[in-house]
Amino acid sequence: MAGSAFRMIPQPGAAPYHRVVNRVAARLGGFPRPLTTWLAALPPRRQELLQDAGLGVALAAVNVVSLLPYRDQLHPLWLAVVLVALQGLPLAWRRARPVGIGLVIGAARVAYDKIGFGFAPFPLGPAIAFYTIIDRRGALWRWIACLLVAAGIAVSEASPGHPQPYETIFQVTIFVTAGAAGLLSRAKRASIRAAQSRADRAEAELDRQSARAAERERTRIARELHDVVAHHVSLIAVQAEAATSLLPGRPEQARRSVEVIGDTARQALTELRRLLGVLRRPSERPETTPSASLAELGDVLDQVREAGLPVDLEVVGTPVPLAPGVDLTAYRIIQEALTNTIRHANAARAAVTVRYEPGYITVSVTDSGRREAAPVPADTNGAAVGRPGSVLAGAGSSGLGLAGIAERVASCGGNLTVGPTQADGFAVTARLPAR
Repeated sequence: MAGSAFRMIPQPGAAPYHRVVNRVAARLGGFPRPLTTWLAALPPRRQELLQDAGLGVALAAVNVVSLLPYRDQLHPLWLAVVLVALQGLPLAWRRARPVGIGLVIGAARVAYDKIGFGFAPFPLGPAIAFYTIIDRRGALWRWIACLLVAAGIAVSEASPGHPQPYETIFQVTIFVTAGAAGLLSRAKRASIRAAQSRADRAEAELDRQSARAAERERTRIARELHDVVAHHVSLIAVQAEAATSLLPGRPEQARRSVEVIGDTARQALTELRRLLGVLRRPSERPETTPSASLAELGDVLDQVREAGLPVDLEVVGTPVPLAPGVDLTAYRIIQEALTNTIRHANAARAAVTVRYEPGYITVSVTDSGRREAAPVPADTNGAAVGRPGSVLAGAGSSGLGLAGIAERVASCGGNLTVGPTQADGFAVTARLPAR
């Protein structure tokens, strides 16, 4: 029927055509999913082996099938089939033994051409083997592979059945392309390794920086805890001893010492809560801005005076804003030096000097030497504590006195000077950069 359109009319009760097509497509699309999942679960080397085995079997099958139309002209047929199969099947081990596999495949190809079977299949197997050697082996084997390929092409093209010169150009083009692909794959893999190495080094450096930052933070907290505990507990001990000695005859003065103990203990608890709060909230960003500064120096001097040690304060120069770390360091140096003076020097008087210079601040704590009639303080075992007239003795007993001051000064890039004075006293002087 010319000019008429053929149409399929659906029968009653029959499923629509598009539903049948969708059902078949869904089954075909879902079929390889279990196989894909199984392959993805295998180790990488096993996956590569299966992929190469599939490639080798497929290429060998194509080579064998391409000879079947000419089976009457190939004698013996079995030998031709074996030689073309050997140009594909060994590719299953091409990544594990690229040089050996390349020799086997190349020998099979040259033998096929040398015997003069004719109707040779496309040299895809030798090209893949050559690509693998270029991609996987060093410079020496790459040059050897190039020489062997050139010799193989020359022998094959000189064999019977290759009269046309364009066949040589065709073969050379195939192997040049395979070699270029191997070089590109090699360069890409090297670039990926270099990027991975850089990423690993960067991650390791970040880990080292995090570890160093954590160590610095732990050291800072340890210094703060030592300074807080040493200062306040020393004042409490001094006032407790004073209260004990005053209770029989001077109850009012003893009561004042007990009040000082309470105030000092509350201040110590406040600072300890602030420091321990940082450790209790590791998931939050810790507040590292120092809370103590030279602005609170008056409170420290009052506490020391209430402990029985007269202290004079002298400020030289115009006060300028300091970096938070420098401000805290200067405050803690004065606090620690006065604490050691109370605990170990048994001095009659102390002097604090804060000197502001262009770009620098110098803090100095000097004691006047040991009181003439006062006994040397003793610990709970009755042993003398420290060396008379020396703040350094207190540092030596705990290991965190002047050592802690030295660490603080070094962290700010300053200079520390300690030593006895001409008046049989002791002086601690630190010069710190203001910023």
